Formats: sequence, structure tokens, C-alpha cells
Amino acid sequence: MSVHLTLATTRRILQQIRHDHRTLLLIFGLPTLLMGLLALILMDRPGAFNAWGAPLLGVFPLIVMFLVTSVATLRERTSGTLERLLAMPIGRGDLLGGYALAFSLLGTAQAVVVSLFSFGLFGLDIPGSPLLVGLVAVADALLGTALGLAASSLARTEFQAVQMMPLMLFPQLILCGLIVPRDEMPPVLEWLSWLMPLTYSINAAKEAIVNTTVTAYYAANLGAVLAFALAALAVGGLTLRRQTR
Repeated sequence: MSVHLTLATTRRILQQIRHDHRTLLLIFGLPTLLMGLLALILMDRPGAFNAWGAPLLGVFPLIVMFLVTSVATLRERTSGTLERLLAMPIGRGDLLGGYALAFSLLGTAQAVVVSLFSFGLFGLDIPGSPLLVGLVAVADALLGTALGLAASSLARTEFQAVQMMPLMLFPQLILCGLIVPRDEMPPVLEWLSWLMPLTYSINAAKEAIVNTTVTAYYAANLGAVLAFALAALAVGGLTLRRQTR
């Protein structure tokens, strides 16, 4: 794996997206808009936005980055771009690292923008640390990027990549403890929730809401989210093909 080739791939992807205004609007505008709508909906319910806003601060970037990454990467697969690149002296690790780094940078920037709007303009207020909540949002954006890359590796068309979003994300949204506390679920569902990365994200966000310092519980759950992201990248690398069939 070459650092030069990886950075060259990252630069190419970022330059392409810089000229794609609709994708930029989707990345930065959609999650910010959703947080703003949530604030307006809950403005007449004291404390409701503070309770729901912090956990959802990471969920929205995860969903958006999954969608953008999976579709954009698969588009390059189906257009033959990846096949031409792999025919050159560039390894799978260089390509995967370049894609991961490019979309991770975009996801990180997205999480920062959404966090600034949420804690600033939208008035999100928590007794804990906004910075720690923002770090969870960044980790979720990285997770969404990794899952999107994995989905693009398993799909053959852009439509199939989009179809994977409800399969990979919706069960997590239901079982992560955001809607119903996990200890109130049937034992089987609670056990399944431990296998889903969003569970650890919500755990970390809830811990950050009430603590201003990094606790062992927060660090363990945030580390689990990043571990799932690395595992998803590994899946993407193992399924990266030199030919798209």
C-alpha cells in the first residue's frame, strides 16, 4: 500500500465531489435540515429536543454518508473507472484507502457542521459535553462511510446499493435503544442489538449527554463503533473485484 497512491486517489475523489453541488448539498444540507426540523417540531416540548437531538446528531450523518458513499463508489465500478485504475500499478489497498479517506474527511466535516448548527443555531443544550457528542457524530459518519463502501462492494447496480440501506441500517435504528430501551426488549432482541454498531453509538451519545469527561464506558462504546467501521472496510477490501460483472 502506497501513501502517495492513496492520497492521489483521495484527491481525485474530493475534486470530483467539489464540482458536484447536489452531492455537497446532500452531505452538508440534508442532516442540518433534519436537525433543524426536529428542533422546530419539539420546540414546544421542554427538554424534548435535548433528549432526542444528541443521539440523532450521529444517526443522520451515518445514513447520509452510507447513501453517498455506496452510490458514488458503485458508480465508479459500473462506469469502469475502478477496472481501469486496477489495471494500473495501484493496489486494492491504495484504492480502498483513498476512497475511505476521502469520504471519511467529508463525513467528518459533515458531522462538525451539523454539530455546530445543532448546538449553536438550533439551541441543543445538554448537561454533558457537546465535544464528546460531536465525536460520536464523527465516528458515526466514519461508520456510515465504511458501511457504504462495504455495500458498494456487494452490490452490482446503484439500485442494489440503495436497497442495502434499509437492510443494513433500519434494523439497527429499531434495536439500538433509541426508540425503546434495550433492557425492555425481549431477550433475543436485546442480544441481537449487541451485534449492531449503532447500539454502541447510542450508548456513547447517552453517556456524553450526562458527562463532561471521557469515561471508560464512553471510550469502550466509541471504540466499538470504530472497530465495526474497520471491519466493514475489511469486507470492502476483500470483495473489491478487478472486473465488474
